[in-house]
Amino acid sequence: MKVLISGGTGFLGRNLARSLIHDGHQVYILTRGDHVPSGAQAVQWDAKTTTGWGHLVNEMDVVIHLAGKSLSSWPWTSATKQAFHDSRILPGLALAEAIQKATQRPSLFIQQSGINHYGLSGELADESTPPADDFLAQLTVRWEEATQSLEEIGVRRVVLRSAVVIGKGEGLMPLMALPVQMFVGGSLGSGNQAMPWIHIKDWVGAVRHLIDNKNARGAYNLIAPTPTSNADFNRALAEVLHRPYWFPVPAFLMRNLLGEMNVLILEGRFSQPKRLTESGYQFQFSAAREAFHDLYRK
Repeated sequence: MKVLISGGTGFLGRNLARSLIHDGHQVYILTRGDHVPSGAQAVQWDAKTTTGWGHLVNEMDVVIHLAGKSLSSWPWTSATKQAFHDSRILPGLALAEAIQKATQRPSLFIQQSGINHYGLSGELADESTPPADDFLAQLTVRWEEATQSLEEIGVRRVVLRSAVVIGKGEGLMPLMALPVQMFVGGSLGSGNQAMPWIHIKDWVGAVRHLIDNKNARGAYNLIAPTPTSNADFNRALAEVLHRPYWFPVPAFLMRNLLGEMNVLILEGRFSQPKRLTESGYQFQFSAAREAFHDLYRK
């Protein structure tokens, strides 16, 4: 199988590419640099047009769109928020254009998105829950809409509404674990807000599962099946690392420090991977404590 990945040099892309390469698949990474996972082939692009690479989609079985500036970029200025938008939507539009023009289209297109699609509060959400109207939710709406046209031409399209993906030494986990490791861990704000997460092994496993499941199409929540609050998440991490779990960090302090970005930490809606579990995927790590044992106790 030949797979083309945008965003393949990031945390998620690297781990997915390594898994595919390990199993003998050919992986091509759309990149503006030349550092790609061992065994993958770098393909240069500008992340906004089809110039120089568009013809390659004629050879691909699967195209995966993971590109996008990390939401952890601080502070959230107007320019930063525009970069969040452009780094997701423009590559998506370019990929859709290349596939629409192809004489032999790939059988599957996978579109990354986010669990923030459902907003910052409300009852337990699943894939049927409508999008909210806050900034993060509407960002996912536009992200997904950029490649919606592929369904109209008959390409099987899967949307990954991913939670925070945790991995030791990668992604956001080192930053999230730092307070606990420095003996000042505790809940952030009330601690009652949702902490959506998924282990990197389950994220890769779920993507591979959806590639192989020919009936899979539409949106899937990639999130651990056990609803986890911020307090539960940090308490489990403290226990596994044998660190104390102290008093909560006041919400007003986080708001003053982070500005609008505070919603990533102080707010969150509980969601479930309803369609993913119904499709037969079995999680390796359902609870935060299990995930942390895998990451930190080996």
